[in-house]
Amino acid sequence: MAITGNKGEWSEIYTLLKLLGEGEVYAGDQNLNRILDLVYPIVSIIRQEREEKYKYSPIGSEIVIFKASGEELLRTPADVFLSQSEMLLEKIKENDGAFSVPLIEEFMHSIYCNSLKARSSDKTDIRIVLHDKRTRLNSEMGFSIKSQLGGNSTLLNASEATNFTFKIVGVNLTNEEIESINEINPSRNKVIERYNAILRKGGRLQYSHIDNDVFERNIRMLDGDMAHLVASMLIVQLDEGISAFPKLIETMSETNPLRFRGNNLLEIYTYKAKHLLTSAALGMMPATLWTGRFDANGGYLVVKNDGDIVCYHFYDRNRFEDYLFTNAYLERASTTRHKYAMVYKDLTGDLMFKLNLQIRLR
Repeated sequence: MAITGNKGEWSEIYTLLKLLGEGEVYAGDQNLNRILDLVYPIVSIIRQEREEKYKYSPIGSEIVIFKASGEELLRTPADVFLSQSEMLLEKIKENDGAFSVPLIEEFMHSIYCNSLKARSSDKTDIRIVLHDKRTRLNSEMGFSIKSQLGGNSTLLNASEATNFTFKIVGVNLTNEEIESINEINPSRNKVIERYNAILRKGGRLQYSHIDNDVFERNIRMLDGDMAHLVASMLIVQLDEGISAFPKLIETMSETNPLRFRGNNLLEIYTYKAKHLLTSAALGMMPATLWTGRFDANGGYLVVKNDGDIVCYHFYDRNRFEDYLFTNAYLERASTTRHKYAMVYKDLTGDLMFKLNLQIRLR
């Protein structure tokens, strides 16, 4: 049976082939540009297949493939990996949806790579041993791969677990008024239109809770203010039409919804936002109980639109956080799939309204 996958899934194989072909990866700045004086030589890439773990090591001009036991299996010129990556890049750009690439699949089988995605239960997409010239250390770390080839990637996926519930205060709505608001269903901006209808009636949203107990626990473990911070961001997005994190946080530092005292409010709000983004990037998932452990402990590899790959190494935490913060934005997901943006009464008769959190990277 042919191997099929979408652009993001094929991007994982592209990353494997290109990194081995080039033998190194450059660090990236906050705008996805290479930092030319910061490059990491690749010592090896470790890949777990169904029944065996393989190590791919650039040695001289060849890629040498070993079993976990150390037994050598194959030697292939590195430029073959590079040419295969270039061929795959063109196929990824040409296709949409799920597709197969028979010539690449044939090469994959020849190098003991039998699936698009290496086996993993966490946020790690690829495990790499990099050499850090500054520390002179070789460290095996897990990296998450984010590809721009298939559109903007998701940092925190929307689900019913990411619903935030707000109490509608300042107004009493009749059943007819509730039904009228819930029937607002334009082709676009349904959430905004329903929210504005609540405002026109004299109501406003007051944060109540996160629907999912696990996500609420994870968020509170990050920071006692984090739930209120995110809830405030969702409201600012509706009020101001702002989605990009830098502008959202700038606006919140001016309105100060968390009521911090003193100066340097922008720095305080920025720090908290970066903490959220880093945790979501490297380990935290909404509906899974989180221990605070970073699974993708190496950081991010970003496949750019032109096929270049840049590395955001967690050792350079400030640069990694700057990249996330600069490129993160809120996106509204499907209201019907995730069951939000409806006015309803809870068991006590209070009026309630849900908003949903989804974060993407440009």
